Amino acid sequence: MQYSQKVIDHFMNPHNVGKMEHPDAVATEGSPACGDQVTVYLKVNEETKVIEDIKFQSYGCASNIATGSIITDLAIGKGIEEAKTITWKEAAEALDGLPPVKMHCSVLAVDTLRAAIQNYEIAKGLIPIPEFSKETIIEELKKVIYPQVGEDIVTLKMVKYAGLDDGVATIDLDIPKFDNFRDNVVEEIREHLEKYPQVKNVIINY
Repeated sequence: MQYSQKVIDHFMNPHNVGKMEHPDAVATEGSPACGDQVTVYLKVNEETKVIEDIKFQSYGCASNIATGSIITDLAIGKGIEEAKTITWKEAAEALDGLPPVKMHCSVLAVDTLRAAIQNYEIAKGLIPIPEFSKETIIEELKKVIYPQVGEDIVTLKMVKYAGLDDGVATIDLDIPKFDNFRDNVVEEIREHLEKYPQVKNVIINY
């Protein structure tokens, strides 16, 4: 697998790594059982809402560590509103690219940053606790990357239907049975949706 020099540099010498004492906000996304997990800690200036310090901890592969490192570089010194606009594609580009099968690592890193910011905003009363809905499911599906091409399954039109009924999330996929990445996509969908307490069951038809 070919990695850029920047990925190697951030993997060998990650920036802003470690646990932060007394953070203003923290978030953990992913799962060691599934292979990747990231925790992000924030210190935010209460008056200016600028991220003054950020740390991360990572469990996973070289790409996971490198993307955790790069998103801390991209976010530090930015206001929380600007930091929320950082995308997984920007994170990958800042590393001079990632192999398609590792693009999900940049999604996880950015997702964790946004979750930490949201936790800060909720704790400070800046936003209400978001409601869980069908739209939440669709947004989560946009974070599921098809490994062969490094693009999300919604953009690739692999999602035929997404619905929510009485706590049951139903997803219909358009992925051929012979596709080698089919099971990976299904597993990642479950990981993204089962973390929500509002989801009692996930039914995936494919």
